[in-house]
Amino acid sequence: RKAGTLDAKKVFGVTTLDVVRAETFIQEISGERKTGKVVIPVIGGHSGETIVPLYSLAEPSVEIPKDKYDALVNR
Repeated sequence: RKAGTLDAKKVFGVTTLDVVRAETFIQEISGERKTGKVVIPVIGGHSGETIVPLYSLAEPSVEIPKDKYDALVNR
């Protein structure tokens, strides 16, 4: 927005499936059973190499154990 290039009426290619997958991965790590309790924003395209879950922006924030981090990032 600062650069004046964001058009809020355009979709950036993020799908519900990508968001649900990222939230499911966090549920597996945290043991949380209630869906929708953690919201993970996702940017990028719909292929494995271009999907970027923004775990650092999770609401509420989540703690990813160091021993699980690599497996989470390199799926």
